Amino acid sequence: MNIKPLGDHVLIEPIKAQEKTKSGILLPSVATEGSEQGKVVAVGPGKKNTAGKVVDMDLKVGDIVLFSKYGLHEINVDEKEYIIAQEKDILAVLEK
Repeated sequence: MNIKPLGDHVLIEPIKAQEKTKSGILLPSVATEGSEQGKVVAVGPGKKNTAGKVVDMDLKVGDIVLFSKYGLHEINVDEKEYIIAQEKDILAVLEK
């Protein structure tokens, strides 16, 4: 199934949080709650401004993003978990 987000929506494939630090310390589940990372799989064309012109999205397919896990829409498609969020719900783009 192909999913095409509308407006300023973004389709994100969540990346599971590591439960162990590089030094081998196990993290409790509480320490990994609150924000999540994911890979942008698809983006909408952008939101229309008051003049009716579409404002381009800042995000692109392949971006690794940080987002709050609260208030987003979780969906399952072909047994894979995805998140649909608006661009404003993305907290940051992670760069290498």
